[in-house]
Amino acid sequence: MFFIIGLGLCDEKDITIRGLEAIKSATRVYLEAYTSILMVQKAQLESFYGKEIIVADRDLVECGSDEILKDADKEDVCLLVVGDPFGATTHTDILLRARHLGIPTRVIHNASIINAVGASGLQLYNFGQTVSLVFFTETWKPDSFYDRIKENAEGGLHTLLLLDIKVKEQSEENLARGRKIYEPPRYMTVRQAVSQLLEIEALREEGVLDADKTLAVAMGRVGGLDNQRILAGPLSSFLRAPPDAFGPPLHSMIIVGKRLHHLEVEYGEVFAETLGEVVALSESDLEGEARYELRDKGRKEGREKWRDVASKVYGLVLD
Repeated sequence: MFFIIGLGLCDEKDITIRGLEAIKSATRVYLEAYTSILMVQKAQLESFYGKEIIVADRDLVECGSDEILKDADKEDVCLLVVGDPFGATTHTDILLRARHLGIPTRVIHNASIINAVGASGLQLYNFGQTVSLVFFTETWKPDSFYDRIKENAEGGLHTLLLLDIKVKEQSEENLARGRKIYEPPRYMTVRQAVSQLLEIEALREEGVLDADKTLAVAMGRVGGLDNQRILAGPLSSFLRAPPDAFGPPLHSMIIVGKRLHHLEVEYGEVFAETLGEVVALSESDLEGEARYELRDKGRKEGREKWRDVASKVYGLVLD
């Protein structure tokens, strides 16, 4: 049987009992390592699962699936994926290939960013289409994401933005020359994402996004327990925050829709306070007691800015 097993979002302990049982019974175990990343290294997974793990890059999963599926009609083979198995179309594709080969399949689900985004306090049923935001280049700046955000905004819905990751990617030159030379991994940051969003707004000028009037939530290492970071505020505030404010990758963002509920605003106040604090502290060199006072002032300003936009722009009546 061919298993696709979700690993969850954090580390080796996020595996379900059913998933762990499947891994232990498998002849071969692959780890898909390019649509997302875990917060631990492969060695920790191998130690906890008691199995050797074969890293499956893009080429292997998308072009060499026959190798992964080899003998899966006679023995158990597992493909491990970060989050949930149906979080990427690549995983649907390999399941279809297995079916066409007559290989029995089983999917074991787990938490993914699609449901863990609820940690923001924004209600899941108020989300519209999820959007991927890719790295711009000098010659390639796709803006189809803008239309999806606009469609969601017209319905008052929140938009989850999945920020780009580049793992084992080739440069255009190496790709053209057929050289298997790979670039260092890159992960889009919140500040990069906001800059790209506002750059396209400046080009399109359709009023979908506004630096000071569009609320957003930034999330880093969702599901990562003490490593999880959540900040909230207008887009312009994220550009003022230092890079380390969002923690290590992976990062994602939410563009807040106008169908905002007062409970969502209230829940987000603490995240707005955090953003206000990091902005205030990063823009000052005060020390000692004065720094504590500045921190408290920043938290207050962050909360007030969040509530002010929610009230004046989003039309909420707040206590």
